[in-house]
Amino acid sequence: MANSQQQINFSTLRSTIHTWLENRLSSEALTWITETSEKLEMGTEDWEFFASFSGVPQKTGKELLELSEQEGKQAENLRRGWQPEHWSVDQLGRTYLVLSIANKGKDDFLDILEKTFISSDMNEAIALYQSLPVLPHPEDLTKRAAEGIRSNITSVFNAVALRNPYPADFMDDGAWNQVVLKALFVESPLYLIDGIDRRANEKLAGMLADYAHERWAADRSVSPELWRPVGPFAKGDTIDDLKKVLTHDDELQQQAAVLALSASPSDQAQALLDEHPETVDKVKEAGIDWNTIGVRFNKK
Repeated sequence: MANSQQQINFSTLRSTIHTWLENRLSSEALTWITETSEKLEMGTEDWEFFASFSGVPQKTGKELLELSEQEGKQAENLRRGWQPEHWSVDQLGRTYLVLSIANKGKDDFLDILEKTFISSDMNEAIALYQSLPVLPHPEDLTKRAAEGIRSNITSVFNAVALRNPYPADFMDDGAWNQVVLKALFVESPLYLIDGIDRRANEKLAGMLADYAHERWAADRSVSPELWRPVGPFAKGDTIDDLKKVLTHDDELQQQAAVLALSASPSDQAQALLDEHPETVDKVKEAGIDWNTIGVRFNKK
């Protein structure tokens, strides 16, 4: 587990979020969320937090946040890998209110947060799971994150799995491997999973190869992105699998095989690449990388 989250300055985080909201909300909505945050920070009954959290969209609207380039850099500086530019204004507002009760004792905060998760509707759950990387006590939220991964609602799963640094930073290998496998199962793009390369591991590579075999046996297609975490551990039978991918009719599959084989330390992999110089050269000359493949595949 790569438990390497940087120390977050929560005062600066809240101040920055407030500024982003100030630039997007009406004066009435801003006054409401500012005063509500101040009340929550001073201490209120739990039901008051639940009611305020639930009512955010009615006050803020649901417009896309669309952070500027400078604001995106601020987010990255506040928390590595944090990508709220894809959030909506109400999701940011809800995160702001959650952070308003962060000064409670650890047990009280986690208790209120868990109750909010349990009672949340789909949109509230998405906002909560997206906020995981910027919440206090992240090491105590792994079980809750795992619940999100198990969700049968794809948008809730995606809130945890995609554009979210929390899983790669805090989940153990077993939970992490399930993130990647389920993303393939529900056809979510792997290139949007933060840490997909950093958290690659041999067990996951084997699981993915087995999954590919199951798909092939059922005469079903295999995402070219599947081979991304496999490449660094490809050897033996997996090289044979990649040979099949390298000779596939689909150019994206061929490109994926080239990238996976290029990442393998196996002499067999290099020998196979040497047998297909034209395909290898095309990938190099076009500057094809895994993100290129992910974007193109998920546009199909």
